[in-house]
Amino acid sequence: MNNLQLQIHANDVRKGVITSTNEAGSGHPGGSLSCTDILTYLYFEEMNVDPENPKDPQRDRFVLSKGHAAPALYSVLAQRGYFSVDLLKTLRKFHSDLQGHPSMHHLPGLEMSTGSLGQGFSAAVGMALAAKMDKADWRVYTILGDGEIEEGEVWEAAMLAANHGLNNLVALVDNNNLQIDGAITDVNSPYPIDEKFKAFRWHVINIDGHDFDKIRAAYQEAREVKDRPVCIVAKTVKGKGVSFMENQVGWHGKSTNAEEYKVAMQDLERIGEELCRR
Repeated sequence: MNNLQLQIHANDVRKGVITSTNEAGSGHPGGSLSCTDILTYLYFEEMNVDPENPKDPQRDRFVLSKGHAAPALYSVLAQRGYFSVDLLKTLRKFHSDLQGHPSMHHLPGLEMSTGSLGQGFSAAVGMALAAKMDKADWRVYTILGDGEIEEGEVWEAAMLAANHGLNNLVALVDNNNLQIDGAITDVNSPYPIDEKFKAFRWHVINIDGHDFDKIRAAYQEAREVKDRPVCIVAKTVKGKGVSFMENQVGWHGKSTNAEEYKVAMQDLERIGEELCRR
């Protein structure tokens, strides 16, 4: 799939994020929009998955460790064909399968229930270790928030992954520089992120998380690493694609009102029109 096709899919995923959180009247649009391009690449290009056979034993596994970005994961799963796009409008509603954080018991394509920060990463490490023990070829992918890596559990899991040489594991840090209370540098700075993972014996790649050429090259490089896990540190923009949300910490965990929803969708429609003219 070429970059233009990926950009179009990503823009549709962003529309799903805004629509679902607006319908819910709550949710986390900012951090969902920042990791949308990464998720789009994973599900439309990188991972061996089949929406028609979501329990295929040979499938690759994905864990959204920053579980509050569920609107982005739900939207990309819908765009990929795991379930109807119309279901996105039921986010956080009573009796909906789209819970506020991912639940593996409710939707096809979800490998792990996440939300308690740090625990999803530990589960991903466990899955990768299980694959090694079974001598299986499938790979494990996970996305962490840059605020999430302030959790000590993340580094315990990182140490274990390197100790077992889990070259079938790729972790991506969504480095949008903002968490619920402000800039990560003001709350509890995890910088330098790349050097920390290197110290834990990971292979580290730094990229622009909105550039599909860079994303593609990073995942291709990850497949060439044979002796250790890989961490991709992706510099991203919180609220990417929506003019008034970009780099604004206030959009970490709230939904749009009627006027804001209109403007946000106009922004994304404009981006979609520009992409279609290319």
